Amino acid sequence: MSAARSPARIALVTGASSGLGHAIATHLAARDYHVYGTSRRAVMPQEGEESPARSQLPVIIPLDVCAEASVEAAVSHILRRHGRVDVLVNNAGFGIAGAIEDTSVEELQRQFDANVFGVLRVCRAVVPHMRRQGGGRILNISSLAGVIALPFQGAYSASKFALEALTEALRMETRPFGILVSLLEPGDFRTGFTASRVRTEASRTNPAYAERCARALGMMERDERQGPDPETLAPLVERILAAHSPRLRYTAGAPQQRAAALLKRLLPAALFERVITTVYGIR
Repeated sequence: MSAARSPARIALVTGASSGLGHAIATHLAARDYHVYGTSRRAVMPQEGEESPARSQLPVIIPLDVCAEASVEAAVSHILRRHGRVDVLVNNAGFGIAGAIEDTSVEELQRQFDANVFGVLRVCRAVVPHMRRQGGGRILNISSLAGVIALPFQGAYSASKFALEALTEALRMETRPFGILVSLLEPGDFRTGFTASRVRTEASRTNPAYAERCARALGMMERDERQGPDPETLAPLVERILAAHSPRLRYTAGAPQQRAAALLKRLLPAALFERVITTVYGIR
């Protein structure tokens, strides 16, 4: 007689319509997870339309991390179906580019609304249920730009720096309830993030930074287009979620980009700044 299979772990992966989120959701669905991926443009499946447990594909449901009601509806749908959420991967987000002087308060608020407040909304919807069920796993997708501030992506870096602090605190607060929280800091991967990057309105008309901004972003976008496939990141996510005692931080991507995070801790600030401005051709 064959041994009974354990129930599939219920996972929620935000921002799963493309890129890293799609790769993560698809990979986990092919393993021992019943995955709900989210997209702002998805339509909620009707009764009987969802893939069965152990499906090799994620179920895509609508969720806009910038809308409280949308977050609550998505989490409620999963809880009605399964009564639990075992894994949360906060991946949804986007990037705004432009000089700090050319970034309005409204644009910075929009950046934080998706990349920081969106994570907060989803965590606030999921964590109480993880706490009551006696545990869970949360993986917040940050960025190496959340460790190293990038010129002309200051708004994006600021949002990821804030996410790092939010995650550090969440990890300490929820550990007694069996909820294990980690950060994943990817470098440049070949995804739709490059094409979806938003430029600040003032950067279109202010000539003061135009040349240096274009040069720096050109190099960043080159690195993104030449970066690894997002599918190469998914096995690391699986290992983090399976770890008995996961670390707070994991990095991923090109070796030289991962090394930069270490160099920031080792080099004097002025020297490290010179390295970054030289790499992006804006000295």
